[in-house]
Amino acid sequence: MKILSNIPLISVCIALSTLGQANTIDGDATRGQAASAVCTACHQADGSGMFMPGGESWPRLAGLDAAYIYKQLKDFNDGTRENASMAPFAAMLNDQQMRDVSVYYSEMPATPGKGGESADLEMLEWGKTLAIHGDWTRYIPSCQSCHGPDNLGAGQHFPAIAGQHSGYIEAQLTAWQENTRHNDPQHLMLAIAERLSPYDIQAVSAWLSLQPSQ
Repeated sequence: MKILSNIPLISVCIALSTLGQANTIDGDATRGQAASAVCTACHQADGSGMFMPGGESWPRLAGLDAAYIYKQLKDFNDGTRENASMAPFAAMLNDQQMRDVSVYYSEMPATPGKGGESADLEMLEWGKTLAIHGDWTRYIPSCQSCHGPDNLGAGQHFPAIAGQHSGYIEAQLTAWQENTRHNDPQHLMLAIAERLSPYDIQAVSAWLSLQPSQ
């Protein structure tokens, strides 16, 4: 399936990131700390998530945009984003608690990512190229075209991916590629992920995991 192959993806990214930055979340971090008790087993008390080599990795939430976190919780709850582990936990939170939790994690200091330490220099250099410059011979824009300078996020649609665990980034790119995740705006991630090879995914995930998270 080829989506948006003739549309300037960067232009769409810019429009959506500008729109996302205008959104605010009406939440309270103090209440969010109490409500986050259902999150800590996987995402840790400091919001750092969990990297499990060869297994499922849980993303860092600390420092992510509140509107982005809130949207993902809503999507898990209504089935727009499918995840058997997350769905029951999202269902434990009412709408205000989702807002509170989102604000709480967004105000926490971002922690370092893990998973790229074992990648060789050649792989890391290719990952850096994809993240910063893209590969226009295959119409692959750079990650930072949408995810902002240094890939530190741009509004509710484009989360910070610098300093995110490599296993989580790999899993999400693969999910978009296989069309098992489809809650991205205008199918932008599918349009990009379908052009990536397994090596591309591993390389860019490894490099991003090693970058400063704030």
